[in-house]
Amino acid sequence: MPCLIMQDQLEVCMKDWAELADEYRDLELRHKEYRETLEKCMALQKKCTSGVTHQKYRLGVIKKLAREIEVNPSKKEEAGEVEDLQKDLMRRSAQLDQMQEVLPRKSGRYLRAILGNVDCNILDRNEKYQYKEQYEQFKLIVNLLGGVLAIASYFFDFMVLDKLGMFLIVWYYCTLTIRESILIVNGSRIKGWWRFHHFVSVVAGGILLVWPGGSAYTAYRGQHVTFNIYVTLLQLLQFQYQKGCLYRLRSLGERKDMDITIDGFHSWMWKGLVWLLPFLYFGYLFEIYNAYALYYIYIQFPDATWHVAAMSILFLMLGLGNLITVSMTIPKKLKDRTHSLLKYRFTRLDKYFWSHRKRRDSDRQANPKFSDEVDRVLRRSNSEIIRHSLSKEIPEDPDESGSQSSEEVEVVQEDEEKKDV
Repeated sequence: MPCLIMQDQLEVCMKDWAELADEYRDLELRHKEYRETLEKCMALQKKCTSGVTHQKYRLGVIKKLAREIEVNPSKKEEAGEVEDLQKDLMRRSAQLDQMQEVLPRKSGRYLRAILGNVDCNILDRNEKYQYKEQYEQFKLIVNLLGGVLAIASYFFDFMVLDKLGMFLIVWYYCTLTIRESILIVNGSRIKGWWRFHHFVSVVAGGILLVWPGGSAYTAYRGQHVTFNIYVTLLQLLQFQYQKGCLYRLRSLGERKDMDITIDGFHSWMWKGLVWLLPFLYFGYLFEIYNAYALYYIYIQFPDATWHVAAMSILFLMLGLGNLITVSMTIPKKLKDRTHSLLKYRFTRLDKYFWSHRKRRDSDRQANPKFSDEVDRVLRRSNSEIIRHSLSKEIPEDPDESGSQSSEEVEVVQEDEEKKDV
């Protein structure tokens, strides 16, 4: 009986092994195909990355030359060509930014110093968006925890609670700077001051953590706990309303998918979040008042350590930096409205630009000599697409000066292939 059972088990094992061998053969072929495809993909990735870099370099050169052009106001045709060129350059920059979203970027110095030369690019769009959402959830959870600790410190005067809150500040801002660096590599836009603000906050949290107890600390503790409660509530308020505002603007096409909720006030918050400005200004003035109170304590208390003076300088830096940065967004926004430049910030720019063909047709009737000169200059270029577009009368051509979209390029390529056949 045991012998029969053993034979049955052996038969089952042999049968399973044969089936597994067949599956492995298929897996091996599939893995080989995967490796070949991956190598091709990596090669294409490098070519596309170098191509985008080359395009941006050439665009920078053309933009520099275009700025140096002195247009005669009496010659409307020249002014029209310069204006069309500026629009083309703006649209091409947006198109290259779109391409770069799915291409790997080089990590910054801060990220390389912490993680080493590790690839932090997330090329899958869904995974990239999920990482951004995890970043938002991280900020929300830590702010809620910080608010609970700040309220507990307000009612209970325990040094352990104070140090725990200070350690949370250091850990939070250290983690935040790393996550923000990864988000920047993957397409998020964070202004320089707010990045620097988080690094300064790490230093401030570290000094608070090592600040020994004493009369100077006791004199300042109550004000600092109140400040922490206010900042936590303000950040939660910002997070809640910025998230809704970003969702609405992304739906309208005015913001990118990787834009995140950030400190301070920015130009895109004008629609629906202007009411936050008074609360932000009060918080920044509170930071300046903290700097003054710490300076006063450092002067009046003989046992005040260097921590007091250092915190006074850091609070003054943070308060003034935040105040100036937020205040600069107001005239910038008004300037944008005056010059009507907001419409050029959309990624899809075609619908905002007049057709070059329409303008050149009207210019050709008014000044045929100048139009013929423009066509002659364009034909002398090395671009096959431009020469092809000039040789054929294409009605409603949205871009005749070398700014064809990908659809237009495909049409030209198909026509050329048909000619070859």
